Amino acid sequence: MLYRGMDQAALDAAYDNPRAVGLSTLQAMMADWIARGQEIASSGRLTEIRYGEGERNRIDVFAAPRDASFQGRATLAFIHGGYWRSQEKETYRFLAKGALARGLNFANIEYTLAPQKTLGGIVLEIRDAIACLNRHLAQVTPDHATLHISGHSAGGHLVAMNLDEKGVGSGTSISGIFDLEPIRLSYLDEALRLTPEDVVRYSPQRHIPASSPPLIIAYGEEELPELRRQSEEFHSARKANKLVSPFVPLSGHNHFSILEELANPEGLILKEIVTQMAGRSPTR
Repeated sequence: MLYRGMDQAALDAAYDNPRAVGLSTLQAMMADWIARGQEIASSGRLTEIRYGEGERNRIDVFAAPRDASFQGRATLAFIHGGYWRSQEKETYRFLAKGALARGLNFANIEYTLAPQKTLGGIVLEIRDAIACLNRHLAQVTPDHATLHISGHSAGGHLVAMNLDEKGVGSGTSISGIFDLEPIRLSYLDEALRLTPEDVVRYSPQRHIPASSPPLIIAYGEEELPELRRQSEEFHSARKANKLVSPFVPLSGHNHFSILEELANPEGLILKEIVTQMAGRSPTR
């Protein structure tokens, strides 16, 4: 057996989220997301900024109304998934709706994909994106108070890897990947080309800090068992170190539909994020 009693076929299936949901279902869902995102982007609140020389080193910034509850002083950033090898930020612009309705700025981060960039290179790009975003927000809103970084799937991993970056007040990992060993052994490694050393260095599960900003950990209860296990074990490890880690398993959601809980102004994930952000300033 290759991993946890699974042979190659079983391990590949254990991380094949599109197959688990159904490709036609996922395609329809994403088409809807894109249409909703285009509507929001046409509202005039969108500015695109660059944080590097790479073609995909771009961030959408949606500005909240200044008369909203946070008065533009707080920002929710989002890092998309796609197993570090696919997807683009434009698909996820629809998520801005919930943040804007709650009075939060919304920043939508894009990054170079594997195999054009190694996983270590992607982690560094996100660090550069966070630093650039903080500089931009300080110029636009001099009294900007807090940044919350969120991410889905591979983006959840990138959140966990960058939670200690300067200016980050708190974070959310949605259906994240926290131990890369099964990824290295699966079909996904064709693009990632992970080494055993990469697994050790870039697996958040293997580097639980002594202190950390709060991290919300969420997943859908209809997700694949391996995805649920990754979140459960990471949450347990953080809890053992007495780190603030609200745990949000959501019934009725799969790996993709769970994002509606971030897009909806009354979504359970967004509500938890607002709770963490209210009155909280960065600790570093």
